[in-house]
Amino acid sequence: MKKGFLLRFTELQFGLFLYGLGIALCLQAHIGYAPWDIFHVGIAKVTGLSVGTASIVVGFVILALVALFKEPLGMGTVFNMIMVGLWLDFILWLDVIALAPNFPIGLLMLLLGLLIIGVAMVFYIRSGFGAGPRDSAMVALHRKTGLPIALTKGLIEITVAFAGWRMGGLLGVGTVISALSSGFIAQFVFKLFRFEPKDIKHENLKQTFDRLRGIKQTH
Repeated sequence: MKKGFLLRFTELQFGLFLYGLGIALCLQAHIGYAPWDIFHVGIAKVTGLSVGTASIVVGFVILALVALFKEPLGMGTVFNMIMVGLWLDFILWLDVIALAPNFPIGLLMLLLGLLIIGVAMVFYIRSGFGAGPRDSAMVALHRKTGLPIALTKGLIEITVAFAGWRMGGLLGVGTVISALSSGFIAQFVFKLFRFEPKDIKHENLKQTFDRLRGIKQTH
């Protein structure tokens, strides 16, 4: 049975909220950020922007590059670019997640954050509205260079982590833990939810707009 547009859209938004929550936990763990988070924090330090706003700006730049590479873009790509940053800023503004007082608690917060991000991926990918801009960039580079996805992802994340660290982002043991464990945690969550990403057929923007026009015409 196919899910309706409203249910899929709700799944997308809930997943993006969880993504922002997971990143906030990883940041507040304060034992070293994930590669993209190092980059966003570094840009925030240099420009004076909030971390969430820096994430949105980076997303726009990546989206433009992905469009140049003619990768398909979906509504989920656009919302991912905007809403994760907004949710992250909102959660940090609420100040409900305290900074970890020591390494053991920081480690627990980091792992919990990565677990929540894994659940977030289930919801936002399952909605079928397209991948986020950073995932799309990885796929675009893979297509253009012919390099394996793992190597492409690694090269991108090493580059942004180094650039973010040079701008003041926190590079630490948590960065290594994130890099080594995030994939395994995501795989564990996918099995828990009995979720297989490759089974999801994503809509591009044109298909979504056509669907919305069809819904409007039936009312």
